[in-house]
Amino acid sequence: MNRRALLTGAALLAAPAAAAQKYPTGTKQRLLRFPGVGGAELHATLLLPLLSELQRVPGVVLIGGSGPTDRDGNNALLPLRIDLLKQIAELLADSGIGSLRYDKRGVAASAKQAPTGLAAQERFYAWNNYVGDAIAAHAELLRHDEIKPYATALLGHSEGGLLALAAAAAMGKRAPYALVLAGTPGRPMIDIVREQISRTGPQYSAVAERIMKAVLDTGHVPADTPAELQLIFPPYGGPFFRGLLTFDPAQAAAALDAACLLLHGGADAQIVPMDDIQPLIDALARRGKPGEAIVFPAVSHNLKAVNSAADPGFAGPIAPAVADKLASWLRFVLGA
Repeated sequence: MNRRALLTGAALLAAPAAAAQKYPTGTKQRLLRFPGVGGAELHATLLLPLLSELQRVPGVVLIGGSGPTDRDGNNALLPLRIDLLKQIAELLADSGIGSLRYDKRGVAASAKQAPTGLAAQERFYAWNNYVGDAIAAHAELLRHDEIKPYATALLGHSEGGLLALAAAAAMGKRAPYALVLAGTPGRPMIDIVREQISRTGPQYSAVAERIMKAVLDTGHVPADTPAELQLIFPPYGGPFFRGLLTFDPAQAAAALDAACLLLHGGADAQIVPMDDIQPLIDALARRGKPGEAIVFPAVSHNLKAVNSAADPGFAGPIAPAVADKLASWLRFVLGA
């Protein structure tokens, strides 16, 4: 009895000293360049928790959404900063997880090698090149000694989720351990685009149908595409849209071995719950592998809180419920 009491007392005396031993807090950032498909030079940011100076940490590749979206999640066509991917990177670093986010080919710092001439642009911006760039970004993440090679993930937002699914499928057994799909559609994009145009510009529906048929038939955007639709279908976008429009995310998800988290905003005006995402939820549920899908009320496509019907949900921090779920799920799955 006395020996047990002494051991208990020793443990209590040791507790304050143990509590004083804290892991380093804060982050460190590294600006990178790495080769994408076809020799494209992609510029990126590796953000690491300072904990990585003592031990290896999990790592996540962040993949941006459609259009000229840069590594921070900002679109040059929008007048305000969204910073979604930057905020996610900072959230992960605070949770002991590193991340690599990159400017897509032809965007921001990665725009220097963008070609001129229609034929060269069509080749440069082809769908398979974007998929290959995501794979190259994962390879670059693994190149850094601070990252646990067996505890990595791809996180794609919106169209970036489709690229994450396509990249994981192409990587096969080399695919990362987990995927996070944020605001990602569950139906082929040909159906999503068709319904988005019918909601926002129904007068262009017939023309859009003709353009999409031409893209699928020929691999090229028609030369007579109206200026009003060239933001959606740029002249060089034929090979990209041919791959995008026919990609079936639910089919890809059903064949996925990785653990998967689906995050979606209940106030998303672009990828509408539940019609646009239900096939993806159903595919994940059928797999018999780790997966979870959550729709957050009053949260936008960009995972920000929506305060009114007129609020697009671009500004501000990530909605707290989304941030908490994302960080806790990745910590659990990747062992942070």
